Amino acid sequence: MMNKILVIRLSSLGDIVLASPLVRALRTKFPFAQIDFLVKTEYADLVKFNPNVTSVLEMRSGDWSELQTIVNRIQSERYDLVVDIHNSLRSRYIRALSKASNKVVVDKRALARFALVKFKLNWYNGVVSVAERYLETCARFGVGDDRQGLEVFVPDQTIETVSIVLSKHKIERNELVVGIAPSARHFTKRWLPERFTELGTRMVKEYRARVLVFGGKNEATYCNDVAQMINMQVGAQAAVSVAELFSIIEVAAALDYCHVVISNDTGLMHLAQARGRNLVAIFGSTVKELGFFPTSVNSRVVEAANVPCRPCSHIGRSDCPKGHFNCMKFISVEEVANMVQSFL
Repeated sequence: MMNKILVIRLSSLGDIVLASPLVRALRTKFPFAQIDFLVKTEYADLVKFNPNVTSVLEMRSGDWSELQTIVNRIQSERYDLVVDIHNSLRSRYIRALSKASNKVVVDKRALARFALVKFKLNWYNGVVSVAERYLETCARFGVGDDRQGLEVFVPDQTIETVSIVLSKHKIERNELVVGIAPSARHFTKRWLPERFTELGTRMVKEYRARVLVFGGKNEATYCNDVAQMINMQVGAQAAVSVAELFSIIEVAAALDYCHVVISNDTGLMHLAQARGRNLVAIFGSTVKELGFFPTSVNSRVVEAANVPCRPCSHIGRSDCPKGHFNCMKFISVEEVANMVQSFL
């Protein structure tokens, strides 16, 4: 019997959202267990409101002294099971010293990933999503996939805060709102910003939609530029960038206003899926075998499948190694717009 369980996933946004089916499955299998989650502080809100989680352990800096404090706390808890779905240097250290009765770790398919990225050899035995890989770690304990998908819980106070902010921009729930997430941490995951601008402009002109532009606070300039270009094209304040307005959990609440979200392969894509949004995901340098394609029935993927140099990375790159960037340039506005239209 597992009375105390610790799940370790320190970062990032998408990976933590993808862990939600595992946490829910653990709660179903062990309804009375203490289920704790270790995560970096900047992502803690994605977990702390989850009713399946007992408590959240936060890593603020990751320096040596803090790491020792976390290890000491984990050792004192005497966990029956530690589930390491990060498998980084820090998480391996914590797992090794945890004194847990059982320790399991995610299989990242590192060899198959290396062969596909470096040599374009597909050694994957089918397409298994990252969420499923996380669930695999606990399969021998009778933990299985309930097929209920991703989830992120938002408190009522956050919903009210977001409602007040968006109402100042005259955005209400009873109107058609299209969300776009044009940025990404790595360049090769970003569809061309001028195409996002053209797509947003079409949504406004053809459907009288409002456009919410999503991104992290460090992407605010990029997102603001896209919103301003849309407004210039339509001659009205139809698009609003919320990149510097909201925290992560507030972004989740703001996504609820969107009838459809168009996103690059980013954490915001997974967050939109977790909130049950209609989703059009644009994939450039990455492919489905890597495990990050959206899996919900109300999601669509647009990719340039005939570009032989894909994938050039499993996380994205700062530039196109071939210099042509065809994996994104070959995806037209018309193609994406048709996918969006299927939801409208």
